[in-house]
Amino acid sequence: MDHIQDPISGDPKTPLLPLQDQPHRSQSFHSALKSVLTPKNFYVVLGPLLCAIICVFVKIEGPVSSRNMLAVLAWVFAWWLTQAVPMPITSMAPLFLFPLFGIASADDVAHSYMDDVIALVLGSFILALAVEHYNIHRRLALNITILFCGDPLNPPLLLLGICATTAFVSMWMHNVSAAVMMMPVATGILHRFPVGPDQTVVSSKFCRAVVLGVTYSAAVGGMSTLTGTGVNLILVGMWKSYFPEAEPISFSTWFFFGFPMALLIFLALWIILCCLYCSKSSGPALSAYLDKAHLKRELELLGPMVFAEKMILAVFSMLIVLWMTRSITDDIPGWGALFNGRAGDGTASVMMATLLFIIPNKKQEGEKLMDWNKCKKLPWNIVLLLGAGFAIADGVRTSGLADILSEALDFLEQVPYLAIAPAVCLISGTITEFTSNNATTTLVIPLLIQIAKSMNVHPLLLMIPGAIGAQFAFLLPTGTPSNIVGFTTGHIEIKDMIKVGLPLKIAGTAVLTLLMPTLGTYVFGTNEPVQ
Repeated sequence: MDHIQDPISGDPKTPLLPLQDQPHRSQSFHSALKSVLTPKNFYVVLGPLLCAIICVFVKIEGPVSSRNMLAVLAWVFAWWLTQAVPMPITSMAPLFLFPLFGIASADDVAHSYMDDVIALVLGSFILALAVEHYNIHRRLALNITILFCGDPLNPPLLLLGICATTAFVSMWMHNVSAAVMMMPVATGILHRFPVGPDQTVVSSKFCRAVVLGVTYSAAVGGMSTLTGTGVNLILVGMWKSYFPEAEPISFSTWFFFGFPMALLIFLALWIILCCLYCSKSSGPALSAYLDKAHLKRELELLGPMVFAEKMILAVFSMLIVLWMTRSITDDIPGWGALFNGRAGDGTASVMMATLLFIIPNKKQEGEKLMDWNKCKKLPWNIVLLLGAGFAIADGVRTSGLADILSEALDFLEQVPYLAIAPAVCLISGTITEFTSNNATTTLVIPLLIQIAKSMNVHPLLLMIPGAIGAQFAFLLPTGTPSNIVGFTTGHIEIKDMIKVGLPLKIAGTAVLTLLMPTLGTYVFGTNEPVQ
């Protein structure tokens, strides 16, 4: 029998038709199916699927827009919680979902993504980038560490110095930025200690204390000011959105409450770290590796402060003064009164940031303190997430969903406030371990506003514990990006985070429960009816 020769390969044994291709087809079909049926793709479909189920099967007594808002919420939060789509892209979803579902017009939604709070964030981030670019944070850290080092070495005091520096830096820039900037400074000090089998128990414990201290101090310091964390900004934005007639929460108002609260939580953190990892008796064992001479040598390497550094510090100081004095008290109105209340904290923030692009740095001819290339690291993901939070808050209110939730929560009117405040903090603090602080706040705050209405109490009595509780992501590395910064140093394990994070969470909840009915009443006027 003659062989059939393949015209392409010339091989007489190769048949013209692929007789054995069926298994290959089957394999390729299975592999294609496997590549499509992945958890990631399932999570992508989950958002629209939940949205469709709510639109078709859920019946709500009220306007159709309220049901549509609930459906959109399910879609957005499904994507946020599963990270199916990058968080900044999910944060832009309201820009197309709200108009398509008849919740709000395109212009109305877009306005949520740029207001005074967003301007405050952009200006402060540009200033933070300038501080980072000129290494001012490192100079500050070394000076404070030398101050607190003690002679002979006092480990608890040194730990206090490192943590206090981080908390101070975190007050004026985002807590994640503060952790990223301060962690190399802290690990630079720890590099003097032996590693591996030569590492002693005392030095290992001190290393863990420093890394945990920097990680958590960044979070705690950020609670004290509006610019320290996105959560505080979301809270302020939602307050303005839901209660436009009420007195807005200014930078100085929040500071008078947030700073004492953060200070108490910070002291609790320091005491916990000293008890678990850093006793005073460890000084002699650590002094062999660390003394003031080393730190002074590093500071000398930075050289004297140049004109650019001094100018950035001057601009930053001026901005802090403007923030603190825009609105002081009813009797002392502050500089904001000169402009009939039209100027906000964002006005001062952007104005001061603009100066950085005008003032020369005196390094090179014609070069300014900042240029746009240095601003390319601006965290637009946080800006978009804040915008989404404000858009959702507006949508929940204008769609009528807020009123429906309020009616469903009538039974809470009988619950005493002292019992529900710690509970709110606990619920918010639990959710935030598994999703981002900002996403938790965006989800929880609108619900708490309705609960407060049902209970006939001032909304801030619940909104503030809910927002602060969302920042108590202390147990897991994935709780917040600043936790990841500490965890990736290799000095700490999850058990260390739980060992310190759990008592810190309890201490934070106790501080809030104590301060809200006392200092909170004085600062926010929570004993008066809200307009």
